[in-house]
Amino acid sequence: MVTDHRKQPRRRGEALNAAIYQATLDELAEAGYAGLTMERVAERARASKASLYRRWPTRIELVMEAVYHTLPTPESAPDTGNLRGDLLAMLRLTAKAMAGPAGEAMRGLLGEALRGNSPLSALRKNSTRTSRKLMEEVVRRAVERGEVDPAAVTPRRLDAGHALLRHHFLFEGSPIPDELIVAVVDEVLVPLFTRG
Repeated sequence: MVTDHRKQPRRRGEALNAAIYQATLDELAEAGYAGLTMERVAERARASKASLYRRWPTRIELVMEAVYHTLPTPESAPDTGNLRGDLLAMLRLTAKAMAGPAGEAMRGLLGEALRGNSPLSALRKNSTRTSRKLMEEVVRRAVERGEVDPAAVTPRRLDAGHALLRHHFLFEGSPIPDELIVAVVDEVLVPLFTRG
């Protein structure tokens, strides 16, 4: 028996958003991106469809926001005390996220973009912005510790690690092997930031 959400206490603001984000992630995990509908998310979140459509006019926007809401923030970037440790920890978090609902969402969103149903630029911008901010924080700490020369910090170097993981994820699938993460850090990222 489905409970009528209108008879439940009203949630607003962040409490409602949190319930909708969680319902979206649960639907992604259970039904995949192709099976996710606004109706099922509303039902799972015990919210009205109208409240979803007011905030997110399309499924694409809802999924993107729900996924990016769960990703680590720059403030929560790992701090192991050295550049290599921080990079390993951060890329392992990224690989873990890609193995869950976030990865399912990324595949679905890219599929929509390739069919012309979604602006690929919005997906690319959000993905790059989030991963770059994390990398900027990790590298900023390394600069402060004297491990990295500020001149070695460029946008392409900041994007390299996550770009390699995304490439593997899209073409090889998940889970992303830890050996790949270690190789990306030791063969690509540490040399890029520490060897002029």
